[in-house]
Amino acid sequence: MPASICILTDSTAQFPQLGFPGRNDVRVISFSIEVNGQVYEEGQELRAADLPASANDRLRPRLIPPSVEKFRELFLNLGFYYSEIVAVLTSASLSAACQNAMQAAADVQGRARVIVIDSQTTSVGLGLMVQTAAEAASQGLNVIEVERIVRSSIPRTYMTICTPGLSYLYYAGLVDQAQAFVGEMLGLMPIFTLEDGQISAVEKVRNTRSLVDYMQEFICEFDNLQHIAFIQSTPGLAHEARLIREHAQNSFPQTPFSEHTINPPLAALFGPRSVGLVVVEKPDAKGRG
Repeated sequence: MPASICILTDSTAQFPQLGFPGRNDVRVISFSIEVNGQVYEEGQELRAADLPASANDRLRPRLIPPSVEKFRELFLNLGFYYSEIVAVLTSASLSAACQNAMQAAADVQGRARVIVIDSQTTSVGLGLMVQTAAEAASQGLNVIEVERIVRSSIPRTYMTICTPGLSYLYYAGLVDQAQAFVGEMLGLMPIFTLEDGQISAVEKVRNTRSLVDYMQEFICEFDNLQHIAFIQSTPGLAHEARLIREHAQNSFPQTPFSEHTINPPLAALFGPRSVGLVVVEKPDAKGRG
């Protein structure tokens, strides 16, 4: 008899806790990455540190989502072992993965039971949702409850990311060419937020000190946080990371704080020098201050 629920996510997800409850029932479908005309299948043998600070027509970085066929095949295979599959995937505004999964889920209807959820975030925000879903499933909750828990965490998850490599966002189709190359030429460090699944420019800073100030202020907009995560660029910013960590721990001493190095899919999308911050409000939080 098939096991209860499988949680499926994609390789943009980053997990604050490696051995979380329900981890054995989590599966990851991988993006491929194309750079310099070479495709790294499932991102293998490519590190974020291998990518240059700026993208150009020769590099032309591209994050390749799993195809409809790949999702369809995986859903059918997992359907032999699980009664339900909950796919929690990176924001549909950043990738076609969620759309491809929805098409595949419709194709296998009647042969596999699949729920596809657009997390409206990525990286650690996505990883935290997956951990929450896996833990709920491991406690014996049914698929309706697992879906409800994941969806309720979406509006409580906030991400801000600073990328000096605007050219990467241009090749990802997220900003126009003039904005990207003028921004890089002027040495600007634009800050974007990812809220309600949409990426929006909110600020421009000129140095890492101003970036730290912005991120510290961002943390203080909240009253009751469940998790704070810092996403480190490559090469890293050790001093800035320490300042943000200390501020977070002083402001929210009871809130877990995790640090992560940017992974290859995120680096291909935003550039390897990007720095991010993810905060998740507690379910009983009243909202941003």
